[in-house]
Amino acid sequence: MSQDTQTLDLKAVESYLEAHLPGFKGPIEADKFQRGQSNPTFLLKTPTRNYVLRRKPPGQLLKSAHAVDREFRVQSALADTDVPVAKMHLLCEDPEVIGSDFYIMDHIDGRNFNMPSLDELEKADRTAVLDDMNRVLAALHDVDIDAVGLSDFGPPGNYYERQIGRWSKQYRASETVDVPAMNKLMQALSQQIPAEDGQRTLVHGDYRIDNMMFEKDGTKCLAILDWELSTIGHPYADLAAVIMQWQMPATPEGRGLAGIDRTERGLPTDAEFVARYCERRGIGPIDNFGFYVAFCFFRMTAIIQGVLKRALDGNASNPERALQMGQYVPLFAEHGLQALESKG
Repeated sequence: MSQDTQTLDLKAVESYLEAHLPGFKGPIEADKFQRGQSNPTFLLKTPTRNYVLRRKPPGQLLKSAHAVDREFRVQSALADTDVPVAKMHLLCEDPEVIGSDFYIMDHIDGRNFNMPSLDELEKADRTAVLDDMNRVLAALHDVDIDAVGLSDFGPPGNYYERQIGRWSKQYRASETVDVPAMNKLMQALSQQIPAEDGQRTLVHGDYRIDNMMFEKDGTKCLAILDWELSTIGHPYADLAAVIMQWQMPATPEGRGLAGIDRTERGLPTDAEFVARYCERRGIGPIDNFGFYVAFCFFRMTAIIQGVLKRALDGNASNPERALQMGQYVPLFAEHGLQALESKG
């Protein structure tokens, strides 16, 4: 049983897959993906095909965090919808096998873009990739949650009230220093929650370009990855998460579009992206969009604070990057306050 997030007990994995995965034949080699901070993810190579193993980190974890069973369930449910996902194979909920729960899915043979500026592409392809990102997001929010068996995937009630309460608790549980801007943001958000508008949809929870796989030589999305934060909630949180990301610095750490001439590079403005999404879903303009962007900054602040705490405790998937990300906690909180004041 391995407690190391960087390696896998290959003998244990191979033995388990031989017993439970039809068509599997070893031996296997494993390479850890360095992207991502939450659930350690490995490429499993076999003589005939490749798989991906995604596991819960070992050790003490925050309640409800790293729920690989939920990731497996939601992607399985989306298999026959317009939302592109990897094929799910099996879920192992026996921590005795490798030290924590894990699941096996298809390996998507595509390409991943780390930066929304899409520097490696030609102008027309940049436009097409971000438009497909928009199309997939609209498709995600139009999924009939009753038809795919996900109506109970999140509790009833006001999504933002629930999320603000949850992430405030998570933030306090992993707090390492006092951040006045975050204290102010949490209080302001809880006092400005919009009235319910009847929209109750599947939400991804971390929708951004680097959590998507695209065709190797094309612009179509092949799969959305990293479903750990998915639930039933309100769709504007996912839409605002895209806009939040784009407001960050255009650096490897910020992974945003701040300061970039988007028109010249074939990238949509925030307003154009939001308008195209509304058009695809057949809805009108969104009131007080600043609240939703502020909410996303708040949630991301709580997430990276948790990443920082795991790094300080010696339990991070990628410790060096976790410590770098932790420096952004005050900045994200400040951006949240600015978005709330802008009203959108």
